[in-house]
Parts: sequence; structure tokens; C-alpha cells
Amino acid sequence: MIEYFAEFIGTFILILLGNGVVANVVLKNTKGENGGWFLISAGWGMAVFIAVFTIGPVSGAHINPAVTLGLAFSGLFAWSQVVPFIIAQMLGAMAGGYLVYLFYHDHFIITESQDSKLCCFCTLPNIRNYKNNFISEMVGTFVLVFAVLFVNLPSVEIEGIDNVKVGLGSLEALPVGLVVFAIGMSLGGTTGYAINPARDLGPRIVHAIIPMKSKRDSDWGYSWIPVMGPITGAVIAALLYYFIIWNS
Repeated sequence: MIEYFAEFIGTFILILLGNGVVANVVLKNTKGENGGWFLISAGWGMAVFIAVFTIGPVSGAHINPAVTLGLAFSGLFAWSQVVPFIIAQMLGAMAGGYLVYLFYHDHFIITESQDSKLCCFCTLPNIRNYKNNFISEMVGTFVLVFAVLFVNLPSVEIEGIDNVKVGLGSLEALPVGLVVFAIGMSLGGTTGYAINPARDLGPRIVHAIIPMKSKRDSDWGYSWIPVMGPITGAVIAALLYYFIIWNS
């Protein structure tokens, strides 16, 4: 059970710091108001770095259902562990999203823009085109998972594949954080680069159920894009990785 709790804590840290930097930039009268996209991308990269560094040696620090599925499709992670990991990640994302709301509560109150408030929980496309939005999330997650699969993984133990530590150890924290930072700077301008189903869906659920002043709908019509796009990208990355490894 400690591995599942670690995934919960890691995803909680990821969302607390990642959605926290969004709130710091887009909500009114914060110290980071109007800090811009560079600050958001850097904040998310560092959020991944801290989350992976802290819980990597315990669970492998998937902190993302797309990474968990990518490892499973690559033959590096037991399918029996997939659902428990994803449940832990979803719960951690919801807890992190709720704490961001409590932390910035006064700033949520004075912010008029309903879209800005929603963006502190989940992603919104700048141009709503479901086909292109899907491709954006798919490509961004492909880059993430493909890079993660080729990172040196000293915690991997292929023999006895049900070892849940298949994933990232603490030494891989900085490279993966830099990958997320690069994706944000290069590919994040269209959808806000969820590249993580739990990161988007968990806090979106929180937004839907909390009693927030002047709240808009949670945009459920779009919500499938940051779930299915990353999953598709992760599967493609895993299959390509598998093909390369077995033919090298």
C-alpha cells in the first residue's frame, strides 16, 4: 500500500505546485499576477521535479495515468498495478486542486474572470477545435512518455515485473522536469498542455463540486480531450519504444 500512498502524495505535490503557479499568475492581486507563460511552464517543470524527487524511490513516481499506461504497454509495468496507481493519482490530483483553492481563496473571491478561475483547476483551449486540441494533447504526451521511457531507470527491475518501482527514481527528477518545461514552452500554447489525465480531470471534478462565488460551468464538453489525447499519445510512445528496443 505504501506505493499507492506515494503516488497519491506525488500527484498531490504536482498539482499543488503546478496549479498553484497558474493561480499565482492568473488570479487578481497575487505577487505573481501577469507573470506570463514562462513562469507557468517553469513552475510546472519544477513541480514535476519536486514530485519525482520525493516519491520516485518509493513508487517510481508515475504521477500521471499516461505514464503508468505507457510503462504497461511497453512491458515495463504490471497491468495488475495500473488501476490502483491511477486511482491514487486521481485522488492526489483532487486533493492538490482543492488545497490550491483554499490557499488562494481570497484571490478567487476578487477575481472576476470565470475562465481564469477555471484555469486554476484544469485546462482550456485558446482556440476550441476538438480535432486540433486532441492532436495537441496527444503530441505533447507522446514527447513526455517517449522521453520518460528512454531516461536511465536504475529502479527498474524487469525480472519480477510486478515490482511497482518500475518508473522514475530520484536521479531522473531533473531531466523529466526539464522535459515538461520544454513541452510547455514549445507545445503548450494551444491547450495549456495537460499531458496528464489526472492533472486535468481530478481538479476539474473539484471545481464542479466546490461552492465557489461567480463560478462558470466546468466545461465537461471539452473534458474528454485532456484525458483521451494523453492516453493516445502515451500508447503511441510505448509502442514505438517497444519497437525500437526489440529491433535494436
